[in-house]
Amino acid sequence: MQAPSVGGVMLPRGNGQAVRLSRGASLTDFAEKINANPASLVAVMMNLGEMVTATQSVSDETLRLLAEEMNYVLEIVSPEEEDRELLESFDIEFGEDEGGEEALVSRPPVVTVMGHVDHGKTRLLDAIRKTNVVAGEAGGITQHIGAYQVSSEVNGEDRKITFIDTPGHEAFTAMRARGAKSTDIAILVVAANDGVMPQTIEALNHAKAAEVPIVVAVNKIDVEGADPTKVRGQLTEFGLVAEEYGGDTMFVDISAKQGLNIEALLEAVVLTADASLDLRANPEQDAQGIAIESHLDRGRGAVSTVLVQRGTLRIGDTVVVGDAYGRVRAMLDDNGQNVQEAGPSTPVLVLGLTNVPGAGDNLLVVDEDRTARQIAEKRAARERNANFARKGVRFSLENLDEALKAGLVQELNLIIKGDASGSVEALESSLLQLDVGEEVDIRILHRGVGAVTESDINLATGSDAIVIGFNVRAAGRAEQMAEREGVDVRYYSVIYQAIEEIEAALKGLLKPEYEEVELGTAEIREIFRSSKLGNIAGVLVRSGEVKRNTKARLLRDGKVIAESLNISGLRRFKDDVTEIREGFEGGINLGNFNDIKIDDVIATYEMREKPRG
Repeated sequence: MQAPSVGGVMLPRGNGQAVRLSRGASLTDFAEKINANPASLVAVMMNLGEMVTATQSVSDETLRLLAEEMNYVLEIVSPEEEDRELLESFDIEFGEDEGGEEALVSRPPVVTVMGHVDHGKTRLLDAIRKTNVVAGEAGGITQHIGAYQVSSEVNGEDRKITFIDTPGHEAFTAMRARGAKSTDIAILVVAANDGVMPQTIEALNHAKAAEVPIVVAVNKIDVEGADPTKVRGQLTEFGLVAEEYGGDTMFVDISAKQGLNIEALLEAVVLTADASLDLRANPEQDAQGIAIESHLDRGRGAVSTVLVQRGTLRIGDTVVVGDAYGRVRAMLDDNGQNVQEAGPSTPVLVLGLTNVPGAGDNLLVVDEDRTARQIAEKRAARERNANFARKGVRFSLENLDEALKAGLVQELNLIIKGDASGSVEALESSLLQLDVGEEVDIRILHRGVGAVTESDINLATGSDAIVIGFNVRAAGRAEQMAEREGVDVRYYSVIYQAIEEIEAALKGLLKPEYEEVELGTAEIREIFRSSKLGNIAGVLVRSGEVKRNTKARLLRDGKVIAESLNISGLRRFKDDVTEIREGFEGGINLGNFNDIKIDDVIATYEMREKPRG
């Protein structure tokens, strides 16, 4: 049924009919769904007080406003659902083993180590792998996800176990949750001297949500005050009952530091897998898997640690991982050795991708390069549209409070760049969970791996975003461009500092930090007395330069005599000047301060805003 819309434009009325659109759709996309002219929808939006072009990606709220006006029910298609439909259009089924029972063979269990920070997860993995992954990590906290495969002898048989190394602090909740989803078994590490802590419960809930069996590693049994029995009692309250108490959860008392009972823990993992799970996959089909971690390597380009879940990945295969694609040029195992193929449950570092995929993106082997490129491009376009739809005005963290009070902004737009996709995703997740009241929303316009680029600054310029660089810096001319455009770029090496500063800014607490920068020193050689100006110091500038209207302090015999003086006048011979450089003589007037002597030193300085991070 046709009915006139606002402004006399004839438009179809929805009568409650559902319209499915992807996030970041345009008015043209909407018009196609309802067989309308896009220009007429632009007119409707103008009548509703919104200036929107036909091809512009718009927010979910704008689409809902339009749908409501025209009596349609809007359904925003989730990215997962959209991706499934995209793969179906290429006749690809993700997450399914091909063939019948006879095609399935057993595969190693995939294990995630979880638990409270400082309870020894990294040291446990260190003991298992006999390598040190703590060195070089800021604050000694695991900030990236890796995957490793180890062997253990169980009942005289050599059994392999794959470990996914997820970070252990609550700031990395999203990464830990993803680790559980790609996992068969979770090892819950609990310190025998600390017992159950908040993040222990959080990790336990993730494992339960993923419906994976849990093996408890009671660590630090060699530490004073260790009480493994107490840990068993505490975990009983959360539904984990030890086998010796009549339950079905295996508890193993270990010392990761001393390497005690590590083999017993690996055996418990294998036995739990055999008892609770049917771990089989078809190694003959095209490989499918998940990207665990990705980063940009200076020599190798985009590299991604992927966990093959079914099928076998081989060198030369054409793959698509999220919005990245390419041919597998080389594969390395966790020891850095080249491998030709990787079967189910095998983690490998893949080289040959066009760009850096996101952590948690699915990996697919496809028949042709063209198919891989089409899938990747459609995914990238979808992500880009969603980002454009979220665009919102430019300010820094310092003036955010004023902007909020003035009603200039209702949201904080951020662009996050980091050294690895897992860290970026974790930082994004933590920021989006900040609870700062209803005055402001946080929107992540773009996130990616690698240095801050000119395109990031362009996006920030057009959308008043703040750029966060985590363990990366600005590349090329991006730094100068940011300064020219007035874009606030923040650098951090520890994730919690970024979270705290942005939370403080949103609450109006962040004040600029200043540091003192020495400009120059001048030695007093003579003193001239003026009835009009007081005492004038005849000086020789010993270092740097002395500038007018800067701060100064007076030193006598190495001791500070006066602070916070002002260089109110500078003269060279009979001329007033703005600065006197090193090696030159001149006259300095310190305003109302006249207590100066020959051989005193005037040290000048200024306060500059300190870059954070």
